[in-house]
Amino acid sequence: MTDVADRLYRNLLILRCQAGDRLAFEELVAGYGPGLRYFVEKMLRESHAAEDLLQEVWLDVFRGIAKLTNPQAFPAWLYRIARNRVYAELRRRRPRVWPADEMDFIPNEETREANFTAEDAARVHAVLDQLAPEHREILLLRFIEEMSYEDIARVTDCQVGTVKSRLHYAKRALRRMMERSLCL
Repeated sequence: MTDVADRLYRNLLILRCQAGDRLAFEELVAGYGPGLRYFVEKMLRESHAAEDLLQEVWLDVFRGIAKLTNPQAFPAWLYRIARNRVYAELRRRRPRVWPADEMDFIPNEETREANFTAEDAARVHAVLDQLAPEHREILLLRFIEEMSYEDIARVTDCQVGTVKSRLHYAKRALRRMMERSLCL
């Protein structure tokens, strides 16, 4: 299917869900589930807690999908629900103090590699767990879920400029953690 056909089909699924079609809902879960699972697991940094939270997210979606007025807004709405659940869980846990120096690293041109290998990708995914939740979230939404700045702004309830700024600092923190992992 083309991008346009995919979008139209997803919109049709959402409309069917709003009409009470459980099979359409199951198809939405199957389509969005893997990406959402990865997002939640990386945000919580543990897979067993993610399973319970995902069930709560999908229950919230099932209960609230009839109120969604714009089917095209579904991905941002879905991730907003997941984000709210994740942050509620993180607040419930003991907060971790993040060193301020993680935010202040400015890499030079020599630190940038031209070729990105599968091993590099695996290291990035491992390092994501070490980042502050705000950094993990913005990187996951932008580069894993491939959301636009506008959609990320809707998910995080902030301005597009703030999204760009957070992304900038998140990439800097990721680079620093990647360099630390290379030195070990």
